[in-house]
Amino acid sequence: MAPCNLCLDTGGQSQPVTSRATPPSIRLCHFIIKFSFYFSIRAAFVTCFSFPTLLLHSTMGRVIRSQRKGAGSVFRSHTHHRKGKPALRAIDYAERHGYIRGIVKTMIHDPGRGAPIAEVHFRDPYRYKTRKELFLAAEGTYTGQFVYCGKKAGLDVGNVLPIGSLPEGTIVCNLEEKTGDRGRLARGSGNYAQIIAHNPETKRTRVKLPSGAKKVLPSANRAMIGIVAGGGRIDKPILKAGRAYHKYRVKRNSWPKVRGVAMNPVEHPHGGGNHQHIGKASTVARGKSAGRKVGLIAARRTGLVRGTKKDPRQNN
Repeated sequence: MAPCNLCLDTGGQSQPVTSRATPPSIRLCHFIIKFSFYFSIRAAFVTCFSFPTLLLHSTMGRVIRSQRKGAGSVFRSHTHHRKGKPALRAIDYAERHGYIRGIVKTMIHDPGRGAPIAEVHFRDPYRYKTRKELFLAAEGTYTGQFVYCGKKAGLDVGNVLPIGSLPEGTIVCNLEEKTGDRGRLARGSGNYAQIIAHNPETKRTRVKLPSGAKKVLPSANRAMIGIVAGGGRIDKPILKAGRAYHKYRVKRNSWPKVRGVAMNPVEHPHGGGNHQHIGKASTVARGKSAGRKVGLIAARRTGLVRGTKKDPRQNN
C-alpha cells in the first residue's frame, strides 16, 4: 500500500488525524454569548412570574385597621337593670305659684350611675292618686324626709326652687339648662353648681358650673339645693381588673382600651418600633382623614393642667 502524502511529509510514519485548535479569543466570545443568553432567559422567566407581585407591593400599601374601621353594628346600651331617668317634676301651677310636698320613700342604687336615686312620692293635685318621681339624691337626703318643690319652698337640702329665688353663693345640683327641661346640669356624683349673681331687669342668673365655666341662665330655671350624693366614689382605688370589668360592664363598651403604641404598625398609626413610642406629634388636625385621627384630635392645648381648683365649701 502506497503511503499517503501526509505520511510522506512526516518521514513515512502515519500520524493521527486531529482537528485544528480553536483560538482563545474565539472561545472567549463563545463563552460570553452563552453566558449572556442564559441570564437573559432567566431574567425574563423571573420577570414574567414575579412582576405582578412586585407591582402590587410597589403601588399598594397596607390599609391599617384604624383606616378600615367604619360603621359597625347598632350598639345596644346596657340598660337591663336601670331604674329609670332621674328628673325634676314636670312644672305645673303648684310649683309656679306655691309649693308641693313629697316624701322620700326609698333610696335606690342605679347600676351604671355613681349617684344614688331617691324615690319621692307626691300627691296628685288634680286626681286621687300618688305620683312617683325619681330624683337625684342630694348629699344628706334620707328616707322619710319631706321634699318641697316650688317657688315658695324653704332653703333646705333636697328642695327644688327656681334659681332666681336662691341667694347668691347657694350650692345647687340637677340644674335646668332650659326652663322646664327637668334638669340637665351638675348631675354627676359629687357635682354641684353655684349661684353667682342675679339680674332682676333681664331675669337672668349667672351660675358657675362644675367645669368652672360661668353660664347665664333664665331665673325661672329650677335646681335642687345641695350636692349630688356619692362624691367620694372615686377616692377608693379600683386596684384590680375585675372591678373595672364590672364597673364598665353596666355602662358601655369602653373597657379595656389597648394603647396604640402597644400595637403593631398594621393596627394603629402609633404602633411598631423597637420601643414603645409614638414617633410623631400626637396632635392631629381636624381636617385629616378618618384613619389618621388618633391621639389628640384638634386639641386646643396639650400638657398638664396647672393650678388647683378651690372648693367653696371650705372656709378660707
